[in-house]
Amino acid sequence: MASIKEKIGYALGDAAAGGITWKVMSIAFPLFFTNIFGLSIADTAMLMLIARLFDVVTDPLMGSLADRTQSRWGTYRPWLIIGAIPFGLIFALLLYTPDFGVTGKRIWAYSLYLMMMAGYTAVNVPYGSLLGVMTDDDNEKNQFSSYRMVGAYAMGFIILLSFPYLQKMVGGTEAHQYAVLGAALGALAATMTLACGLMTKERLKPIRAEKFSLRPFLDLLKNKPWIYLTLIGICSNFFNGFRYAVAGYMITYCLGGDVTVSGLIINYTVFMMFGEVTCMIFGGLSPIFTKWIGSKRGAFMWSAVICVVTSIAFFFIPMDAKYIWIMIIVVILTSIGIGFYSPLLWSMYADVSDYATEKNGTSSTGLIFSSGTMAQKFGSAISGALVALLLGMAGFISGTNETTGESEIIITDIESVRQMIWSLFSIFPAVIALIMLFLVRIFPLKK
Repeated sequence: MASIKEKIGYALGDAAAGGITWKVMSIAFPLFFTNIFGLSIADTAMLMLIARLFDVVTDPLMGSLADRTQSRWGTYRPWLIIGAIPFGLIFALLLYTPDFGVTGKRIWAYSLYLMMMAGYTAVNVPYGSLLGVMTDDDNEKNQFSSYRMVGAYAMGFIILLSFPYLQKMVGGTEAHQYAVLGAALGALAATMTLACGLMTKERLKPIRAEKFSLRPFLDLLKNKPWIYLTLIGICSNFFNGFRYAVAGYMITYCLGGDVTVSGLIINYTVFMMFGEVTCMIFGGLSPIFTKWIGSKRGAFMWSAVICVVTSIAFFFIPMDAKYIWIMIIVVILTSIGIGFYSPLLWSMYADVSDYATEKNGTSSTGLIFSSGTMAQKFGSAISGALVALLLGMAGFISGTNETTGESEIIITDIESVRQMIWSLFSIFPAVIALIMLFLVRIFPLKK
């Protein structure tokens, strides 16, 4: 039986990837690239789309490669141990704004973003696959998944709450603030990733096909549970992707900037922090909730219902800063659903992996878990690109002034932009959650 120490060690991996790097990339990058770095809205949309769709291809390849790795550290852990430092370094460089012109900035952003996606794949696909070889006990898999989600959400809570105060502490321009915080957070993410690799154990030996072949990829296309779960994973990340990508714009353009209540600075990171702490709490309660409902599938369905109802409710809140606490309450209620279903998603990937091993006779754990990060990136890629594209269509224009080299924003129709932002945070996610509910309802594995 795994120790508490090992479960905490496993949680550190997603605290680094999900709680630091992915959280900042999801919530801060769209606003950072348009309003601080100085990319045009079109460049930002294309950047997020190309870089992350690139990883949709590399994730399954990484999963297949990880499945065939043999070392004294095991099959999946060496990727965490070796990849930790490059992972943190690239993240730090991506938040640095070089003193380049339009073309130079475009090259810098595209190059670093592609490298970041590759680095994320190299550590996160093996990290997810670890769950399949640390234990064969279904209840313990749920526990590891819950620790993982709590770790990610707890770190996300810390990062989002402290971000505006850390910016004030650093001082200087916003570009300088992001560069300094990027370096600090990159170092922290690298340290946590390394600790995860060193503190976990691989107890199960995968039944591996030593030679590379296309058969595992073809087997996936015949794996009905995997197809459904991949679509569910994409929807879950669409749901989060819209909300995180547009939160910064919502605070800035719908509520008139940061809101200060009783000394608390509520900027876009703090606003979403309330959801993070809720996800952390209810992610930890997910195994209890699942036992109460009676099945993973049933628990997931009720979680999706919560997300549909609360997302629609948000749309009808008046677009005024004086209603900030009502908005926060609805975000908290939405996050109860997210918190319940997030650990279930990864536990269901373990079920699909067991199903595939039993059906095909060889393990494809890394390949199957890679589809989890593939779904994550595909969902966030499309949602992030759509946010930028739809904001541009509504009248939001961004870029770098060729004369001064500074970023500039032009809004041709402020009411159109505000309505689009509000819908992207509420109605769009509600529709996605409804689709997710339908997919979970027909998911073939009834655990």
